[in-house]
Amino acid sequence: MKSGNSLPIGIFDSGIGGLTVVQQVRRILPGEDLIYLGDTARVPYGTKSPETVVRFACEDAQFLANEGVKAIVVACNTASAWALAAMERSFSVPVFGVILPGVRLALQKTRNHRIGVIGTNATIRSQAYTKGLHARNDEARVFARACPLLVPLVEEGWLSHAVTDSVLHVYLDPLLTRRIDTLVLGCTHYPLLKPAMRKVVGKGVALIDSAESCAHFVRDRLETIGLLAARRRRPSFIKPFLTDETLRFEELAGRFLDFPMEPAQKVNLPSFSTR
Repeated sequence: MKSGNSLPIGIFDSGIGGLTVVQQVRRILPGEDLIYLGDTARVPYGTKSPETVVRFACEDAQFLANEGVKAIVVACNTASAWALAAMERSFSVPVFGVILPGVRLALQKTRNHRIGVIGTNATIRSQAYTKGLHARNDEARVFARACPLLVPLVEEGWLSHAVTDSVLHVYLDPLLTRRIDTLVLGCTHYPLLKPAMRKVVGKGVALIDSAESCAHFVRDRLETIGLLAARRRRPSFIKPFLTDETLRFEELAGRFLDFPMEPAQKVNLPSFSTR
């Protein structure tokens, strides 16, 4: 029987965007085994009601708990915004979201306290980043904007396309007029657009990568509670599971990751009642 710190870390997202979190966790915690669940049958979560997001997220977390993980990382800003508290109540393992780490890093980076936040409709509607920033710094001025076209552009592979540049200007130019010096990328797809965003916002705006800040936060917390993996004699593994067809997954995963994974398996999720 495995000891607690040798168990894998579970990571889930509504689709494949959470692979940016997998990439960063693998980079920062190379000795950890990872299990990834992409709920591709029900993507996107960003257009769903809060009640539906909570139910879906708890079903995702239940699948990972059944796989015997030592911690669950919610690699989805929408699920982190609406469902984190419910998951913390419902599961005995530590549960980490992407919002708190992004909030903390944004407040460390800002100089003028004017912070932009971009994300899906549901994440922006939740005001999770705005509330988190204001709770920790009452001087913060937060300017949030939903950017629903960015996810399909990333999944289409248009990371350096004229259309993408035009869309980024439409979304980001109004935030720049607010004199932001920090921009939170509140969706795990968005880090793939950092080079294109940098051309729009210039060098003076700090880009807060929610995937990278989350991975650092997970490492620090696991170290604090004694759940970091011991040094391994074998390479760590990454097992991906999807709730819908797996054929396009490898092609898309190659855009998010710079290392191979095991072949993805299609699974059905257990039902979960949040009542």
